[in-house]
Amino acid sequence: MTQWYESLFANFAESYDKEPFTQGTTAEVDFVEQELGADRTKRILDVGCGTGRHAIELAKRGYSVTGLDLSAAQLRRAREKAAASGVNPEFQLRDAAMPHFSREFAAALLLCEGAFSLMETDEKNFHILVHAGAALLPGGKLVLTTLNALFPLFHSVKDFYAASGSGTATRGLTFDLMTLREHAELTFVDDAGETKSLRTNERYYMPSEISWLLQTAGFTNVEIFGCAPGNFSRNNVITPDDFEMLVIAEKCP
Repeated sequence: MTQWYESLFANFAESYDKEPFTQGTTAEVDFVEQELGADRTKRILDVGCGTGRHAIELAKRGYSVTGLDLSAAQLRRAREKAAASGVNPEFQLRDAAMPHFSREFAAALLLCEGAFSLMETDEKNFHILVHAGAALLPGGKLVLTTLNALFPLFHSVKDFYAASGSGTATRGLTFDLMTLREHAELTFVDDAGETKSLRTNERYYMPSEISWLLQTAGFTNVEIFGCAPGNFSRNNVITPDDFEMLVIAEKCP
């Protein structure tokens, strides 16, 4: 069975790069560099890399980066952009919910819901964390952003999307308080100019929940902050006003 995110990204690469939330790449990579101490000998894994915006920017700065994604169309766009930028990060077609690498990387990135939180079951989301951890060397760092469940408990997600300026539109949005899952009818225009609709299913996480999941997956020193596209900082104390949260953790020795 084809999942909604597979259908969305089958032909939504150039359009994806025009979305407002993809415009903060430089600032986001600045933060990643700061977390890594600007040590450009460190190998980085970009999980759910999409069109490669973080991987390419890191490669421009001299890092060795491997990006993996489930969408061949997104990866094709990533390779085109990398070639145009004169860099050559490695891009692989892989399912992040399945085993992939073992103790190879100093850092793993799961940014902007490129993989984590899109999965249709909690088990698949958890497997993404487990396999990201398995790919890290002991002491390796995870930088993750995910949807903050505190937000829909205090605010209208529908109003947030309406004000976001995105090229997509949502209707029939509901939020299940038992599962912390948002369901909506997503309408978008793909790269061929065709208007399409999909029924989405995204998981929000409580801060305490994501901390427990990461510890269960073999991480330690879990720290959680509020964030927004292009605004990653340890100074942002997480609140119910943050639609997303920034999570930093280390792989247990």
